[in-house]
Amino acid sequence: MRTPATATDGAADPSGGATDPREGAAGAPEDATERLPRDTGVGADRFRRALGGHAAGVVVVTAAGPAGPVGVTATSFTSVSLDPPLVSFYIDSGSGSWPGIRDSASFAVNVLAEDQRDVAARFAARGADRFAAPTRWRRGAEGLPLIEGAAVHILCLRHDLMAVGDHWLVVGRVAAAEVGGELGGDAARPLLYHRGTYGRFS
Repeated sequence: MRTPATATDGAADPSGGATDPREGAAGAPEDATERLPRDTGVGADRFRRALGGHAAGVVVVTAAGPAGPVGVTATSFTSVSLDPPLVSFYIDSGSGSWPGIRDSASFAVNVLAEDQRDVAARFAARGADRFAAPTRWRRGAEGLPLIEGAAVHILCLRHDLMAVGDHWLVVGRVAAAEVGGELGGDAARPLLYHRGTYGRFS
């Protein structure tokens, strides 16, 4: 994956700094009349294509569900708060892993390394035995499944759940973190996802 160009400040202003008298205080034309649609908005295909333009990190969220370990690939993982330390991700309400994650008091976020595309694909596939060989994993605190070789493991206590559209927002309070390279080795570089394919920094 190619790294995006970096935007720079201080570019020359072709207007010489003059202010357009039609613009209000926020810089938007006061006579703008176009309105965004209030019904269904953008179509599903265009929505997917638009979001495909956003490069995201790839994680596998795992939990020790009542019926055994569960896990799912996600690109919606994000930090939420520093104090208290909170993170979140979204999961499809129809996902087979959702009941196990929903009913668990804790979960782990495995930030995948750039050489773990196969792991990402396996945990995204329907009907696969995701924890069978060749998946390499171990049990962490509270029995949480931790993917071997991941760049980072973030262990969370469930903080909040919220239904949002056809997904659930899961918020976790970070209780522990394991960062690759802390024992003297090189930290693994992360796996990225962009326009339907996996990639890495170059």
